[in-house]
Amino acid sequence: MLLVIDIGNTNIVFGVFDDGTLRNNWRLSTELQKTVDEYAILLNSLLDIEKIKLSEIDSAIISCVVPPLLIPFEILCRKYVGIRPILVEPGIKTGMPILYENPQEVGADRIVNAVAGFEKYKKALIIVDFGTATTFDYITPRGEYAGGSIAPGIMISLEALFERASKLPRVELVTPKSLVGKNTVHAMQSGIIYGYVGLVDGIVEKMKKETGTNPYVIATGGLSSFIFKQSETINEVDEFLTLRGLKILYEKNKDYHKFK
Repeated sequence: MLLVIDIGNTNIVFGVFDDGTLRNNWRLSTELQKTVDEYAILLNSLLDIEKIKLSEIDSAIISCVVPPLLIPFEILCRKYVGIRPILVEPGIKTGMPILYENPQEVGADRIVNAVAGFEKYKKALIIVDFGTATTFDYITPRGEYAGGSIAPGIMISLEALFERASKLPRVELVTPKSLVGKNTVHAMQSGIIYGYVGLVDGIVEKMKKETGTNPYVIATGGLSSFIFKQSETINEVDEFLTLRGLKILYEKNKDYHKFK
């Protein structure tokens, strides 16, 4: 079985592939203060729910955008699973040219998403990832990672309203029934949801115009469904895009990894 781990700023997502099929996935809060042993206990408990033993895991791959957690999770795989994981880092085989001025600046998760998207569709893509930040990545018709845009994430913006405006409350992220809010809570929810719909649709349309292509638009990330329902440009939500990308990268690198 293959263990895939995507370490983000807000959440850590685990997935287990069994004979090429995603058997299950789990999402934990990212906490820098947790030890290797604590994360191992949590992972073991999650696997136990699915009747999976750590000893059944025979390979692993890790994508990480939180540098202080990369080594602890590498240690976790070595100590508790008994394997050396593949790391998504500079030098890994992706099969995708990176056209960024400095390819090492591109977040590992963005490359993983791009590889997964192009592997499936083989056409120009825009991938919108709703995470701690909202990222927009453009992949050319030739399968090149061309670059993209980064905007503040939905929850960052929502929390900023509460923290920086003394009379505004903390509100639940739900889609209001109308754009014109009749009270403060509804007005804030409207501004966040429909404001991000406008941001997403605006950037996507400008990317299409700038690139002169008509890319397929994929949304992913924990909050993608909130925007997808209102967006006029997003074609599909793929909640498992990153996990599938990690599996693809594992397959591309497993033979080379044996000799490192």
